[in-house]
Amino acid sequence: MANILESVDQHTQLVGENRLELLLFRINSLQLFAINVFKVKEVVKLPRLSQMPGSHPAICGVANIRGTSIPVINLRQAIGFKPMDPTAADANLIITEYNRTVQGFLVGKVEHIININWKDVMPPPQNAGHNHYLTAITKVQYQERTELVSIIDVEKVLAEIIHYDVQLDADLLDETLLLQMQGRKVLIVDDSPTARHQIRDTLSQIGLEVIQARDGQQALDMLRSWCDSGKQPTDEILMMITDAEMPKMDGYRLTHEIRSDKRMSQLFIVLNTSLSGSFNHAMVQKVGCDRFISKFQPDLLVSAVQERMRQLLAQ
Repeated sequence: MANILESVDQHTQLVGENRLELLLFRINSLQLFAINVFKVKEVVKLPRLSQMPGSHPAICGVANIRGTSIPVINLRQAIGFKPMDPTAADANLIITEYNRTVQGFLVGKVEHIININWKDVMPPPQNAGHNHYLTAITKVQYQERTELVSIIDVEKVLAEIIHYDVQLDADLLDETLLLQMQGRKVLIVDDSPTARHQIRDTLSQIGLEVIQARDGQQALDMLRSWCDSGKQPTDEILMMITDAEMPKMDGYRLTHEIRSDKRMSQLFIVLNTSLSGSFNHAMVQKVGCDRFISKFQPDLLVSAVQERMRQLLAQ
């Protein structure tokens, strides 16, 4: 199992082609769950855990991985099921990096990695309510049968465990720009309702209104409809802030489509993703985003908005 991710670097070329790699695992015997491989640093058998008094109930301890202390989240408990027994024979630890933090998820059997197209990944049913912990679902052929795969909304899980402060640094704000930004609109594209709300709560503090889209295809359809009706997207919105990973169409493909359409090619685009590393910066240059910001950094987000506002005023 230790080498299940050995080939992950070879798969980075898939991003930008509207494809993704999912690591499949179980937290019970009936369902397959998944997270994006690019957020996984390592998969190991669950080591001995040290207790952390006063921590969130879903944090079952701290693992020491080669001298680094990593908080371990009981994923089954965090998404509303009965907690998993850390002493279970199939207990494994998926070590991940989200939003510049490293944490481990206690799971059961880790299956394998699959390569699929984002077009085959669908949002959860609309009648599923607002309290589920999924960003998307897909189907795979597994052991001669079709199984439903539930893709975990890790951002929601972490937001309920780790407090993300959306309060802005007053010294950052340019008072001469605030009046100019009042009532302007920003398009937010993200499949995680939690992420969309975090961005909305940040931007509302500087007077911006938000338009939301849950995936790249929905955002592209909206932009194209404006163009078809004679509207200029740059007149309708100040900028677009998009996630990278989304069902139907990812943020890289969305950016590529926008840059390829002369009617909207000048739109200011910020890639805002929990994925991190130099890989993302390379992808930003490849598809033509204006900025890359790793989630969740409210001050950097507002700095990007102010940068765009200054550009407009200078024109």
